[in-house]
Amino acid sequence: MVGRVTTRDLPRSQRVDQIRLFQDGDEASRDLAGYRGVLAYGTAATSLPVVDRLREVLTFADGDVVVLEPNGFVRSLYRPGEKPPKDHDDVDSLTARNRELIRLMDPKPEYLTITGGEPTLLGDHLFALLEDTKRSLPSTAIHILSNGRTLAWSQYCARIAALEHPGLSFGIPLYSDVAGDHDYVVQAKGAFDQTVSGFHQAARHEISVEVRVVLHRLTVPRLTRLSEFIFRNLPFVEHVALMGLEFVGYTARNIAELWIDPFEYQSELAAAVRFLSERGMKVSIYNHQLCVLRPELWPYAKKSISDWKNLYLPACEECSRRDDCGGLFQWAVKKRSDHIHPI
Repeated sequence: MVGRVTTRDLPRSQRVDQIRLFQDGDEASRDLAGYRGVLAYGTAATSLPVVDRLREVLTFADGDVVVLEPNGFVRSLYRPGEKPPKDHDDVDSLTARNRELIRLMDPKPEYLTITGGEPTLLGDHLFALLEDTKRSLPSTAIHILSNGRTLAWSQYCARIAALEHPGLSFGIPLYSDVAGDHDYVVQAKGAFDQTVSGFHQAARHEISVEVRVVLHRLTVPRLTRLSEFIFRNLPFVEHVALMGLEFVGYTARNIAELWIDPFEYQSELAAAVRFLSERGMKVSIYNHQLCVLRPELWPYAKKSISDWKNLYLPACEECSRRDDCGGLFQWAVKKRSDHIHPI
């Protein structure tokens, strides 16, 4: 059951989609007709679906969108002003849950990211979600993180284009200008050719695309060549994102092969940024700390790390540029640059 949290006694006409939350010590209202369900830190006796005796560490506020599961688990799906974390579930229930989430989001977010796994493998479910975002979130930019290979099929791109979604874009990774290198990184033979074809088919159907390059020991050596490849072969892309390594998924188990201190590739990064920006391409640096970057790169650095997985080290407290810096991933306690220091 998906609903929006309220801590107030609302008129019956306003209770649709609302889940009434009773704080610890609150007396449960006798008139609960019309609410979708009840949450309580104490006990609650009601014929409505209820989850009570919540743990004190579970904090919810007015406007939060939550899901009440049959086993009594309560999951926060959306908090106004915050970026929601990833969720995991089977396709049907995840789609149903997210369609309700999209309908209930208020205030409407500036942007949403759809990620996975590979979102295009959702098939019709993805199109249902996109239709819902177009209808319920008409001013929200929707960014789909995809490997881009499904876009190589013209019929698929035509179906995406037919949605006429005004704020839809795809973020697609490209790791090298050499097919074998890209295929090795993604561990899929033929992936490079299919991904590049996906870029071109998207452009033919006027679908907005972004190139995402994750910087690690396998991608940095040809970064300047990759920048030239992007300019000459993908000049239509809206944006190029040069991204620091995140310690998740397969990265963690392959960190010895992938890790390189960002301080060590500043020359390659600066050359790539300079090449692209001088040719009129929009380029940004994600997931890097300002103290590790050369000052000439600071204008391109974005605060890109989601607030729910972001941290600053004790040394950052003394930094004069802390408010401008995106900080570090929470996994930085395991692996980070040796050159973090206050500016």
